[in-house]
Amino acid sequence: QVQLVESGGGLVQAGGSLRLSCAASGRPFGGYTMAWFRQAPGKEREFVTAITGSAGSTYYAGSVKGRFTISRRNAANTVYLQMNSLKPEDAAVYYCAARLSDLLSGRINDYDYWGQGTQVTVSS
Repeated sequence: QVQLVESGGGLVQAGGSLRLSCAASGRPFGGYTMAWFRQAPGKEREFVTAITGSAGSTYYAGSVKGRFTISRRNAANTVYLQMNSLKPEDAAVYYCAARLSDLLSGRINDYDYWGQGTQVTVSS
């Protein structure tokens, strides 16, 4: 079992920045891929970014590439999402997910564990 707890969400003005954190517990953290997804009201959950266990590889959705950065600190069992130049369309509940594999994926069904989510609101 893996438990994931997100934090860092909040209200920010368009153009601003936020950093989300996801703390993991329950299994050795360094062996699996971590990802962030998001879900806006009335929309399907969508992939944002992922990072392999070794942090050697990352993968971004086109809509966030160049603005968001995923990173991880295995010693702290934590993955981060730095979000810069936020836009109103970035507003959503952001979910952390863990995949028991060291392969990158943007598919929801490839992830085995999920956090409860943290709300990000972007005012225009």
